[in-house]
Order: sequence, then C-alpha cells, then structure tokens
Amino acid sequence: MLRIAVPNKGSLSGPASAMLHEAGYKQRKESKELVLVDPDNEVEFFYLRPRDIAIYVSSGKLDIGITGRDLLLDSGANAEEILELGFARSTFRYATRPGTAEGPADFHGMTIATSYEGIVAKHLADQGIDASVVHLDGAVETAVQLGVAQVIADVVETGTSLRNAGLEVIGEPILTSEAVVVRRTGASADDPEVQRFLRRLQGVLVARSYVMMDYDCRAEHLEQAVALTPGLESPTVSPLHNEGWVAVRAMVPAKDAQRIMDDLYALGARAILTTEIHACRL
Repeated sequence: MLRIAVPNKGSLSGPASAMLHEAGYKQRKESKELVLVDPDNEVEFFYLRPRDIAIYVSSGKLDIGITGRDLLLDSGANAEEILELGFARSTFRYATRPGTAEGPADFHGMTIATSYEGIVAKHLADQGIDASVVHLDGAVETAVQLGVAQVIADVVETGTSLRNAGLEVIGEPILTSEAVVVRRTGASADDPEVQRFLRRLQGVLVARSYVMMDYDCRAEHLEQAVALTPGLESPTVSPLHNEGWVAVRAMVPAKDAQRIMDDLYALGARAILTTEIHACRL
C-alpha cells in the first residue's frame, strides 16, 4: 500500500482531508484516529503533526506527505516538493518596531525571534548577515516588547496582529508558502502508485478551477464564440434542430465564467449554462 502522511491539525488539516475526499479517498471521521486504511484505493494514511511530516517522509518510512512549503524548508529534511496544492497560502516576512531597521542589511548584531529557525538562519547566511536567531513556539510578536529580540520573522496574512503589537513589516518576503505534496529526495519519479495519487489531486485542482459551459449560438457567430471559449483542445459543437443554430460545450476558467457569459450573450448566444466539475483527468 502507498503510505501517505496527512496533517492531523492546524490550517493544513481540514483542506487536505477535503481534497483527499474529493479525490476519492476515504478519510477519518474522528480526530483521534491516527491511522486509516483505504483498501479500495490501496492507500494507508497516517495523521501526523504538520511540522514532522517532511522528516517522516525523508526517512523513507512513508512514501509521500502533505505539508506546508515553509515547514518542509524549515525542517531541513531530505525531502522535496512535487506538487503545489493551492491552499494554506501565506507569506513569511520580517517585522520590527518602526525606525529599528529597513531590511535585513540592518540586522547585523541583532537578535531575531521566530518559530522557523531553519528558514531564517539560511536566509541570513545566504545574505552574509551576522545576526542571532532565537527559537520561539508561537506568539513571536511579543518577543520585541519583552526585549527577547529586536526583530521577528513570522507568517504574515493581514498584518493586523503585528500592528497591534506596534510592529511593521520590513524588507521583501522571505518566502511564499502553500500546501505541497512532498517525497524523499531522490525517490523514483516513475512510481505508478505515486503518479496515480498525483493525477487524482491534479484532477481536483483542475475541477476546482474550471466550470463546464454550454450555450447555443448562431452558426455565423460560431468562430467568435469559440474564440471566447476555446476549451482545452477545442470545444464540442453540435448542430441543433433549428437550422442555423449550434450547441457549444467547453471548459472555461471559473474565475472568468461570468465575464464570458456576458460576452457570449452580447454576441447573440442564448441558453448559457455553467455546471461544476467534480473530477477530471486531462
């Protein structure tokens, strides 16, 4: 069986399980379940701390896992990402009190507090900056107020908690992160079980990004309509009973669907419908 690590809690857990469910895999019903076997799909899921997943995968005990890019890089584990999953996106940045520093070039001799010591230490070393890094687990915003550090490095979403602590974001982002599938570095890229798993997740990603659009239009306007809805290879076009009319079906990006419907209507298309796609293979 394919052995897969899944986040057991935090912002990664719910979306990861939802995606696996959409991909046709059985998922746990109780948060206390640590191992779940899906015999129909020949997969065994292990629910682990997100921060530990890359380490388990790098050991070879588990085949692949779902974790955050930030956690993968911070772990220093011998593992690599093989698929972006599009959720749990975040930006990792430095912050400090106004007037303390404008960017990493000003950090020489300072102390930086973070929960991601590995990422920060490497970022500073790559830029030749001589600064100390102190590891804290959570709530690093208070480190400056309590005098533990002059600068913090943390995940930034809206920046509200930083402003409430009297801090401001400085410099360029250290990295952008999201949920990713990881495997041990050097593991075979052609493993058929892994490839099947990845195809299923890719199918979910596409299904979430596209809708199926159907509409009727006059034959003389078909080329203009098809230019708006080219589909993947090309749209399906069928003649209607009424002469001079055709029915068109094509996949279109979900984010553009309303605009495309407006443009088609203006072109004279009618009976314009969109339906969700629940699964696909490209």
